[in-house]
Amino acid sequence: MTLSIRARLFAILMVATSVVWLSAVAWIYFSTTREVERVLDARLSEAARMVSSLVSSREITVADAADSIASLSPAPSHVPYDRQLSCQLWSFDGDLVGRSDGAPTSALSEHNDGFAETIIDGERWRVFAIENAEVGVRVLVGDSLALRDRLVGDVIKGLLIPAALILPLMAAMILVSVNRGLRPVDAVAAELTARGANALEPISGEAPQEIRPMLSALNDLLERVRSARERERNFTAFAAHELRTPLTGLRTQAQIASRTDDPVIQRKALDKIVAGVDRTARMVRQLLSMSTVDATNKDARPEPLDAEAAIRSLVASLVLPSGVEIEGIHTLAAAPIAVSPAAFDLMMRNLLENAIAHSPANGVVRIVVQVVGHGLEIKVSDDGPGMDEDELKHATERFFRGKNHTEIGSGLGLSIVESAALQAGGSLTLANRLPHGLVVTLVLPRA
Repeated sequence: MTLSIRARLFAILMVATSVVWLSAVAWIYFSTTREVERVLDARLSEAARMVSSLVSSREITVADAADSIASLSPAPSHVPYDRQLSCQLWSFDGDLVGRSDGAPTSALSEHNDGFAETIIDGERWRVFAIENAEVGVRVLVGDSLALRDRLVGDVIKGLLIPAALILPLMAAMILVSVNRGLRPVDAVAAELTARGANALEPISGEAPQEIRPMLSALNDLLERVRSARERERNFTAFAAHELRTPLTGLRTQAQIASRTDDPVIQRKALDKIVAGVDRTARMVRQLLSMSTVDATNKDARPEPLDAEAAIRSLVASLVLPSGVEIEGIHTLAAAPIAVSPAAFDLMMRNLLENAIAHSPANGVVRIVVQVVGHGLEIKVSDDGPGMDEDELKHATERFFRGKNHTEIGSGLGLSIVESAALQAGGSLTLANRLPHGLVVTLVLPRA
């Protein structure tokens, strides 16, 4: 299941906020623990040294010294704890000579000096010991570690409880912020939803910087769709018009053949029917070829193609009218080109068929292939009547036919070649040749 952008942003922000909060709590926990240990260890040390000092100065007796610990370090009023510090005084002989109220009877620790941790009756203690050689006693002042844990726990609770209470409010604020931040995206979606199927104009209006690339790509897509639909609309209209003429002619010739008993008239009508079928079949094939060219992926990178071998194979498959010849096949330049075999066959077949169709009886179609810079130049010329200079400007337009067009022509051949050449990164130019004829130059990129 794919989450929406709104849900993803909400989840990311909630997780990030929670991680930051928990990281802060962890940092506060460890820093507070260290600070509490430092402060309470200092208090243990000060209390033990103070008791030892009082005993040494004879201000209090050894028996009463332990009880003075309560007045020296009173328990904070906000801490629900019976005792803060416990004090014991042990003689060097190992006798307990004094202890504070609530202090255990067993030794808080066996060490002689400094800090140590011990367990008494299942309770962990932090103890500071100091030896007073002048009086002959060892002073032990201890603090229950449970109190320290309770102090740190109170601090953490003070952070977690408000966090738990604020979390729903924070989630609501994040959700509102995400919704407000995604309003431009919602506005674009609403505009697209309200559009009809034919509304392909670009999306206008100011947009945040983050979604401008998406809007630019979407506008480019809309423009390509609009152009494609316009081409399809024009293509359909032209195709319907051009197909109507040969079909009408076929029907007329069929009626003539069916209503006459004259064999000569019937033969002429049938010949015209065959010619009309050939023209219609060629037009349908060219229409399909043009549709294929329009649907070709322009970004595809074909494998290198041997143009010389492809042209030879194509010429061998052509059926030439009586008397028409093709020259130059034996002098073709060998050079691989970066064009797909299907596209190259489509271009060359249309060029050669167009040249053959316009060649007179005993005419010659010439093919010249030569390397020019980074491209391969292919020239196809014929001995036909050529075209007027004004007609050359429109020769590659779809369904355009000059005054010297043939009966089987449909005005699609050169348009197909130019479209395929442009998609392959090449070019197509036309020029008249002297004394008569037409030269079509196709330039394709070399591999």
